[in-house]
Amino acid sequence: MQTNVILIGFMGTGKSAVGRFAAHRLGFQFLDTDALIVEREGMEISQIFALRGEEYFRDLETRVLESLTHYQRCVFSTGGGLVLREQNRALLRELGFVVLLTAREDVIFDRVTRTSKRPLLRTENPQDTIAHMLAERQPIYESAAQCIIDTSDLSRDAVGEAVIAKAREAFGW
Repeated sequence: MQTNVILIGFMGTGKSAVGRFAAHRLGFQFLDTDALIVEREGMEISQIFALRGEEYFRDLETRVLESLTHYQRCVFSTGGGLVLREQNRALLRELGFVVLLTAREDVIFDRVTRTSKRPLLRTENPQDTIAHMLAERQPIYESAAQCIIDTSDLSRDAVGEAVIAKAREAFGW
């Protein structure tokens, strides 16, 4: 197994913030798959969705994952829908130790409605959209994860320390 930590989970569960913290504490590099896509495409994710569609974006996610297979000692934060493709779930397992960050539905709603950068939540009822997407995705997230941490009532630092402890255990250090 490669010595990378991969954070998966629904939007608003803290993947990016926790990933930056954990990478810093471990002395690892931090990479965010969504940020890599924005950098490579030269446009925001909401623009990619609007101009090219979700399927095109999902293809970009797969290509980004494939480009990371030679990396070591990294913490990767992934987009919330990246695990929807079986090919991506297999790539995640090849990349390293996969940690699922979860949160209660009300916590997610509170966190994600602080920004308008969520293209999949531009619906008439974002709360219903979140509920539906969580119900659909949770079993997929769980099937991909080697460890699950609920972030609902924990600080970023506490979640980061839990991720680090689980990674050390998994890597045997």
